[in-house]
Amino acid sequence: MSIPESALAEWIAAHAGIHGVRVERELSGGNANLTLQLATDDGAVVLRTPPESAISPKAHRGIERESKVLRALQGRVRVPEVLAWCEDVDVIGRPFLLVSHVDGVSITEELPADYPDTADSVNSLGEQLVDELAAIHQVPWQDAGLADFGNPDNFLARQIGRWRDIRAQASVRELPLMDGLGQWLADNLPTPMEPTVVHGDYHLDNTLCRRDKPELAAVIDWELATIGDPLTDLGLLLMFWGPRKISPPGFPHVQRVTRRDGVLSRRELAERWSAATGHSLADIDYYFCFAFWRLAAIVEGAYQLYVEGTVATDYARGLEHTVPALLAEAEAAASGDW
Repeated sequence: MSIPESALAEWIAAHAGIHGVRVERELSGGNANLTLQLATDDGAVVLRTPPESAISPKAHRGIERESKVLRALQGRVRVPEVLAWCEDVDVIGRPFLLVSHVDGVSITEELPADYPDTADSVNSLGEQLVDELAAIHQVPWQDAGLADFGNPDNFLARQIGRWRDIRAQASVRELPLMDGLGQWLADNLPTPMEPTVVHGDYHLDNTLCRRDKPELAAVIDWELATIGDPLTDLGLLLMFWGPRKISPPGFPHVQRVTRRDGVLSRRELAERWSAATGHSLADIDYYFCFAFWRLAAIVEGAYQLYVEGTVATDYARGLEHTVPALLAEAEAAASGDW
């Protein structure tokens, strides 16, 4: 990807006081936005921006959202520091966010070489993940500058209605569970919880951990953050954790590192979150079902593009089996079988 380095360096020097900026490499992770590591005279920093191929004029809104929520969370939870936000599209062709570089590793399928290769290492990470999520959900968001951030009213109902409508209008195959579970979710809405900051895509893969020992370093990828129901975050985190009910499961690589003997169960982690936040788990089956169903509804859109010939990636092709697997897990979750 081409970045006008001189214009970028000039803007960052003027607005962030950081000199000697040059693009070093593209960082892996994240599908919606581009993440670049920049070298500077004072060390590495990270640039986040919409991809060059983005066609929507609103493509930068996720990064703008990330900028706002990260500023509010500074010093409250483990997140990168916001260094600058640039709305001027003339600098590099689109808005961008500049944040501090966190020296860490994203863990997906195996533990880093310097970690003890044990269930204790995974359990430590799991406890820290839940504890950090609990801390996020306890941030006083109105006092942190987020009083006008997101729309918590009827949060669950709007999410369910939105994805039911999208899938009804853009269907390329019969998925009875998509329709049936969508109706069940709409008919069985739990009593609304007190709204909190919601990450929107919280799981191990969207964090950075220290390279030398099992320790959470930062929570990243906040472009889906909003104010809403905290149990949606917990359900999503637990969705990929530990043994799965369907074989092969949907997206088997996500948090694969947690699928080993001796790892804390989903229910143990849920109870730890409940103890930290004081929130009830009475409706946890519902939220667990919602997590699987919503993800299936979202990614079915990519399978639609594959069927229509718009994309031809292995990822999109694999959704032929992944989406039904996610829906099968959603059905099991609805009955408490997780």
